[in-house]
Amino acid sequence: MSKHEHRLAAQARKPTNVSLDVTLVAEAKRLDINISRACEVGLTAQIAKEHARLWKEENASALESSNSYVDRHGLPLSKHRHF
Repeated sequence: MSKHEHRLAAQARKPTNVSLDVTLVAEAKRLDINISRACEVGLTAQIAKEHARLWKEENASALESSNSYVDRHGLPLSKHRHF
């Protein structure tokens, strides 16, 4: 597993204090939304987005090299493509 992959399976919970907009909290309660789970979903998405950004940053030279090769020589094995 790379340093930017993460395991987000159900694990032990850690009580955490967060400050949220009072209007959002009131509306979430009115709609019977689990605020902890909603925050967890949002945080999970943000973590995945940041991992993707970091991976692209760390692999930028390899991606550029590969793209440059394709620009110069075309796709490897393209003669075998039927589409």
